[in-house]
Amino acid sequence: MDYSIETRPIEILSCDCIIIGVYQNQQLIPSGTALSDNLQKLTTKVFKRGDLSGKIGETVMLNVVPGSGVERLLLVGLGENKPLSAKNYRKILAAAIANLKKPAIKSVACSLTDIAVENCNLAWKVRQIVEVFNDAVYQFTALKSDKETESKLQHVTIAVAESDLGEAKQGLVQGIAIAEGVNFAKQLADLPGNICTPTYLAEQAAELTKNYLEISVHVLEESDMTTLGMGSFLSVSRGSRQPAKLIVMEYQGDEIRAKPVVLVGKGLTFDSGGISLKPGLGMDEMKYDMCGGAAVMGALLAAAKMQLPINIVGLIPSSENMPDGDANKPGDIVTSMSGKTIEVLNTDAEGRLILCDTLTYAEKFHPDIVIDLATLTGACLVALGRVPSGLLGNDDDLCNALIKAGEAACDSVWRLPLWEEYQEQLKSNFADLANIGGKDAGTITAACFLSHFTKNYRWAHLDIAGTAWRSGQNKGATGRPVPLLSQYLIDRVNEKH
Repeated sequence: MDYSIETRPIEILSCDCIIIGVYQNQQLIPSGTALSDNLQKLTTKVFKRGDLSGKIGETVMLNVVPGSGVERLLLVGLGENKPLSAKNYRKILAAAIANLKKPAIKSVACSLTDIAVENCNLAWKVRQIVEVFNDAVYQFTALKSDKETESKLQHVTIAVAESDLGEAKQGLVQGIAIAEGVNFAKQLADLPGNICTPTYLAEQAAELTKNYLEISVHVLEESDMTTLGMGSFLSVSRGSRQPAKLIVMEYQGDEIRAKPVVLVGKGLTFDSGGISLKPGLGMDEMKYDMCGGAAVMGALLAAAKMQLPINIVGLIPSSENMPDGDANKPGDIVTSMSGKTIEVLNTDAEGRLILCDTLTYAEKFHPDIVIDLATLTGACLVALGRVPSGLLGNDDDLCNALIKAGEAACDSVWRLPLWEEYQEQLKSNFADLANIGGKDAGTITAACFLSHFTKNYRWAHLDIAGTAWRSGQNKGATGRPVPLLSQYLIDRVNEKH
């Protein structure tokens, strides 16, 4: 979908539909008050008939607009005439695009940047229009013989005042970059495990280097990992016919000596649970166990499109976790790259086994900070649901920065404690660590496990098990936390400059 900025009055723009916001007191947003008398009288008539009360997210589509060159008019309720919260702003955007997907509408002009939003500037509002609209029209059709999509929408014009053009363009650049990163992550995640293998993931990472010279990709094969002593990582892939890959992506946006941000994304392209086999119901969704890796790739793509002056390293450990005669067995003991031995009490707790070696490997890049993201524990879904991602870490400043970025991006996180008492649950009679800590505090003990391999740098862990995809009727990847990571990177750049 294409997006552009326009400073001319919205009523004269050539499009199939214009979008205007209306408050409960029947007051139009500023761009609405500039409409012709005919259109303003029409909106008044809609109110008087009781077709629209102006409540947040309520909509009325006028498919015929007499006495006007406007093809269609979509009225969107904004609630009370006062600044909206960021979440309510996104709610009205979602309501608007929901009305635009089914009709044969190919182009729209949107004036919803006129709405006052608490603590948010114009660039943020433009960015949200792009992100919310793009997310809503996304459909996975790559493997369907009928490529017909629900939405015909091809172009969105965002109307702003002439004096706001510069700020609007900044928001547009960010919005398009983040939306493309989210789409990239969703497309990868929605592919089935028989197509999106570790090798396929590595190939898609390499494809990015063709269009973005700032990105370079190097892939470590199993032989390389054996040389490095990644016994924990390699123990997971033993049960699979697909060779494991450690995908190394480097984005060079700053001077070479500048310490990078390292993003580590779990890339399990399918997780059966191994010998500790998962229940069959819903196991198809375990193709989404690589959403952390997909989000790292999406975040690097977004950074490249924004040309952020920052260095980023993306590390994506990728494998399958399958049952086999050579697969990990409960009770096996493996040796990690750090030298720590790990008793594998549950082969379905494999994500931490591939992450721990990758977190050790991250030290070679002399990182400023490391953030890992993984669909790691079902316990996180139980604890937090599907609204925030879980956040744990060893550095308060880093965790606070991620919380702030999550609020700005509307891609929220909730911090959980990483207290020493929880480490007791990981004690093993036979190895340095057990790979699970029992049924209590599963999200926290998983992060406690990872913390043993992150003592030499500032680190944060994002558990995205509840936020990386949707189940049920609307099953599909969300692309989170690409918006959060992108905002964090933008914030770092802004602080530096």
